[in-house]
Formats: sequence, C-alpha cells, structure tokens
Amino acid sequence: MPQVSSQVKKCAELIKNANTIAVLTGAGISTNAGIPDFRGPQGLYVTKKYDADKIFDIFHFYKDPEPFFEFARDFVNLERTLQPTIAHRFLSQLEKMGKLKGVITQNIDSLHKRAGSETVYEMHGSFWENYCLDCSQKFSYEEMKEKLLQEKIPHCACGGVIKPDVVFFGENVKYLPEAMQLAEQADLFLVVGTSCVVYPAAMIPDLVNGDIVVVNMDEVHLRSGDVTLMVQEDIDRFFSQVAELLGGVSIE
Repeated sequence: MPQVSSQVKKCAELIKNANTIAVLTGAGISTNAGIPDFRGPQGLYVTKKYDADKIFDIFHFYKDPEPFFEFARDFVNLERTLQPTIAHRFLSQLEKMGKLKGVITQNIDSLHKRAGSETVYEMHGSFWENYCLDCSQKFSYEEMKEKLLQEKIPHCACGGVIKPDVVFFGENVKYLPEAMQLAEQADLFLVVGTSCVVYPAAMIPDLVNGDIVVVNMDEVHLRSGDVTLMVQEDIDRFFSQVAELLGGVSIE
C-alpha cells in the first residue's frame, strides 16, 4: 500500500473508534458520478443558462412549470449514465458494519440509495417519487421519465400537473427533526461534498457534540473550532485510501 497522509490515518482512526457515525452530504459527493455541481462552472445552471431562482421556486412553478420541466429533462438524460461513486459505496459499507446510523443529504440524485444505503434522509426530496398536484395520485420515476419524453408539462389523467417530490424554494425541507436528532447523537459526524451555505441543512453540524470531519474540495463554512479534521482533496481518492487503511471495507 502506498504511503498515506496523516489526514487519511486520522480519519480512519476516528471511524474505527466511533460507535455512532452520521454524515451530511452535498453536491460534491456526486461530481465524480458525472453530475456537475449545478452552480459550478460546468453546472447545468451555467451551461444551460437556467435561472435556479426561477426553476426551483414553487410559486413560479405553479404559475409556469415549463422551465422546471426543461431542466428535469436534462437531469433525466444525465441520470441514465450515473453510477454511485466510491464515496457513496464507502458510506454504504459503514452502515452495513453498524457504524453509520444515517445519511443526511441535500442531493436529489438518490445515489446513496442506489449504493445500498438504507437510512437516507433526502432533505430536498428526489425525482424518484412524483405526485399529481390535483388528485395526489403517485407516479414512479419510470412513469415520469416516459411522460417527460411525451409531454412538455407532464399531466395526470385528471388533468393536474405532476410534480416530482423535490423540495422547491418556498417549501419546507424534509426530515429535519430526524436529521437534527442524528447529528446530536453522533460521536463522529462527516461533512462530505458540501460548503454548508444552504439552510437549514447548513446548521445541522452546529448540533454535533462529537468529532467533525470535513471532506470537500472547496471552502466549507463551519466554525473552524468545531472541526476535528479538515480535508480539501478529491473525495473519492481520500475515502478509497481510508477504506484501504481500515481493511474489510469493500468499495468495489
């Protein structure tokens, strides 16, 4: 095994000694899966000139949902090629070992679930569930994909617009009490791939009494005194080295 950094060793040691691990993830954990950070230089907001404040605003959606569904079609086309990353699979393995008690994510790509994680709190929802705004009939992701191909604005048989169960600006996030409880109970809390600027998810690390490990390429807006270990490098490369040092953690 090549020589590993002191940060890899420290993270592996903290994981080994922890009994109750929780994690907060953001867009950065999925960039290696092929999803550019929406707000980054190659993100859909920039390359497609989408106005995020418009397409994800619930009041604008009620008034004119077409811009959102243009974005949704791009997301669906992107999703066809997506696979969970090393980091997604690493977290899934920590759960199987009984150490990781839950994943709190701001992402809507459901890659944590596809990697095998079972306790996942998708605070901003996902495209995997959809429902009619008028009659509440539910539609699967596969059904929604078909409708996106056939209709500019997907409609239910009753005539109502079908909305993905994604949290828009102006709507309450999901699972906030569960996420807060998870953070309070953790003796090790991982902050992975998020800059912690979007609230209320960004305030969750403030509730942690245990150690906090941050792994992100960009700057993270947490009180530095609360952070046990700050890592600024490629997320997959870092966790693949941690997994190798721990041994018995399969990320294949």
